[in-house]
Amino acid sequence: MANPNIPAATAIYGNTAVAALTTVTANVVTNSASSNNVYKLNDVSISNYSSGTITANVMLNRSATIYYLAGNISVPAYSTLVVVGKDNGLYMIEGDVLQANASANTTPHIVSSYEQIS
Repeated sequence: MANPNIPAATAIYGNTAVAALTTVTANVVTNSASSNNVYKLNDVSISNYSSGTITANVMLNRSATIYYLAGNISVPAYSTLVVVGKDNGLYMIEGDVLQANASANTTPHIVSSYEQIS
C-alpha cells in the first residue's frame, strides 16, 4: 500500500459523492487498496429533509476497523449537519472507505466533496 507524496502529485481531481442513507451501512467514498491515490476529504454533510429528528453514523473503515467521525449523532428536522469541514479535512489512504447509515430510510442524504490525489 503506497501513500503518494502529495507535493510530487501529478494530478488532483475534484469529486463529489452523494447518497441517500438508509439503516444499512453504505460505502460513500472508496479509495481502492491498490489505487496509488490518496483522497482528501474536504466536506462531509448529512441533510435531513424530514419532519422528525434522525440519528446518523459516519465512519472511516480502515483495514476492517471502524473509526467513528460521528456516532449516533442527532440531525434535527429540515437541517444539515457538517461532519467534516474544509477547516478539518482528513486524508483517506489506500483501502480506506467512508461509510454512513441513519435511523431512517431515504430521508437523510450524505454529500462529500473530496480530492483524488495521484
